[in-house]
Amino acid sequence: MSGREASSRLPTLCRDCLTDHGADELAPRRCSHCGSPRLLRHPERDALSLAHIDCDAFYAAIEKRDDPSLLDKPLIIGGAKRGVVSTACYIARTFGVRSAMPMFKALKACPDAVVVKPNMAKYVAVGRQVRQLMQELTPLVEPISIDEAFLDLSGTQLLHHASPALTLARFARRIENEIGITVSVGLSYAKFLAKVASDMDKPRGFSIIGRGEAVTFLAGKPVNLIPGIGQATAAKLAEAGFRLIGDLRTAQPEALFRLAGKDGPRLRNLANGIDARKVTPERETKSVSSETTLDIDLSRFEELEPVLWRLCEKTSKRLKAQQLAGRTITLKLKTAEFHSITRATRLPEPTQLAGRLFAAGRDLLRRECTGQRYRLIGIGASDFSGPEEADHGDLADVATPRLKAMEGALDALRARFGDDSIGKGLGLRGPQRNPSASSNPATSASSNPATSRKAAAAEDPDA
Repeated sequence: MSGREASSRLPTLCRDCLTDHGADELAPRRCSHCGSPRLLRHPERDALSLAHIDCDAFYAAIEKRDDPSLLDKPLIIGGAKRGVVSTACYIARTFGVRSAMPMFKALKACPDAVVVKPNMAKYVAVGRQVRQLMQELTPLVEPISIDEAFLDLSGTQLLHHASPALTLARFARRIENEIGITVSVGLSYAKFLAKVASDMDKPRGFSIIGRGEAVTFLAGKPVNLIPGIGQATAAKLAEAGFRLIGDLRTAQPEALFRLAGKDGPRLRNLANGIDARKVTPERETKSVSSETTLDIDLSRFEELEPVLWRLCEKTSKRLKAQQLAGRTITLKLKTAEFHSITRATRLPEPTQLAGRLFAAGRDLLRRECTGQRYRLIGIGASDFSGPEEADHGDLADVATPRLKAMEGALDALRARFGDDSIGKGLGLRGPQRNPSASSNPATSASSNPATSRKAAAAEDPDA
């Protein structure tokens, strides 16, 4: 058998009818059973088990599923003109629309786009459906965001009577048939490469990067393909002569340390295809927060205070739902010139209470209201403990237990009659009655829907 003929006899799987052609026949261009050109062919196909699964243009895909009239139209999910793009469908992306782009720029690039405000409750529900199906494949599922996760399918061949590659192909088809959206799959031996592979052939992609090709594959790619390398670090590396990942392979550790600090060894390892990280099912929540982009820039404390209260109520609800209590409270502001400001304070004990979040946030806010105009405000909690350690008060603080009892009664009323059934008068005060919100579904949520609109966290702009 000639070398050329041997190289064409690779394990081949049809991703549409799931026919496994094996390696017995010369690699066809189309499936001999169904005629599909979507063939998965790789010499290490059945030897790899670490995958990254990413839903394609997740929010937009759900909206198009639920409204077929949008199927052939450019679609942007995002807030009002002062908000940002949460995600855009692939049609809109051909016009240059990207996640996190200011909405006015997106509409200038694609004036015929249909804009739909985010429906986070719906997206979270679909995300849970996808996650549940992932967990039927393997218990080793590490969520990265609402629409993506790493999976380790090692040792699942007997359970599924199939290799990880075939199991993943079945999964992708099941998502399309049962949920009505599409996913892209990356399969490799390392997390970094699985993530890279899932981005290679979107949408409805399935790509493999094996051990035998990893170093060669990475060599010609730009350094910012490596997670954690932003524009500033990439520019610093380029100035030192490290423009491509291949340039990092033999770099002196001292040089990388000077450029990237303690992250230097990681860069060199990844450039050599080395990534020993394991898939860890539980990801620790680092912060819970809420933020809102305002319809008009505000500067006065009296105008911003009621907005802050509504965000504290939402953050408190999320903390209670996740059984978390935070000790560090962080205020986030963004000026009219898009300059971000963060201020933090540490409480004597952890809290879940909106009143205590508000008291801490209000003190921080008052110091920043010096005439500067703000277009965004947010409040968050971190440094977590369990709820059993929170909000006890002491002999010098008898108000906290009373506040806890009062909020508990209000929570019970809202659980029975709805979130809008009762509220604090402060939440209704002020000229800003309908702000447009921008919030990260992984770590934040918008304020009361009667006074704000959810706009959205950015998905991967290239997803």
